[in-house]
Amino acid sequence: MSGTASFQRARRPEQIAARREAILDAARDLLADGRSADVSLGDIGSRTGLAKSALLRYFGSREVIFLEILDREWRQWLDTLDASPPPPSDGPWATERFFAATVADTLAQRPVLCDLISVMAGVLERNIDLDFARDFKQRAAANTARLADLTAETLPALSGAATHQFAGAVFIITAGLWPYARPTDVVAAVSAQMGQPDPEEAFRANLRAGLVAQLVGLSAQADA
Repeated sequence: MSGTASFQRARRPEQIAARREAILDAARDLLADGRSADVSLGDIGSRTGLAKSALLRYFGSREVIFLEILDREWRQWLDTLDASPPPPSDGPWATERFFAATVADTLAQRPVLCDLISVMAGVLERNIDLDFARDFKQRAAANTARLADLTAETLPALSGAATHQFAGAVFIITAGLWPYARPTDVVAAVSAQMGQPDPEEAFRANLRAGLVAQLVGLSAQADA
């Protein structure tokens, strides 16, 4: 295919970087249309016009592609959170409730990020080499630290340990809740028949409740 041949001829650093971006953009578009479990290297190859071997020359595995997208989505989400309006300070735990709800709501607006968070430890980190694992975990630690810093700016009375605990809890609670937000068609039909709420609305509400409970609890411990 002409697309594959053109891809193989890219040798200069800027060409290589452009090809990598094209692969990541195509994979991200596919993730936006469905679940990570349903997106294969073949799907990405079809979207970009590239053979699997060409994809693997630039990314060692499908999982590496998804982890790169996860890091990008994570940083973009933190930028959005950083630009959010300041929380109110009136009323008991008003600041904690507002900030935790903002974290939950801005996360829920990024289904690709939530999906990749939910499969990171159990799926995506199982097929990567040592060098990439080291690089990715360092970036993940920096992203977690940035969320902890944003929490500390909002709630300066919290200790560093407490803000990092909250940042970790955001990731863990999201990972636990998200799979229920995207049920199979059969499960969704049964849930609707049982009168259960819309799965994505339930995800947002439960994520809010979980993060508010975490942050209020940490502040209560700090006050004590």
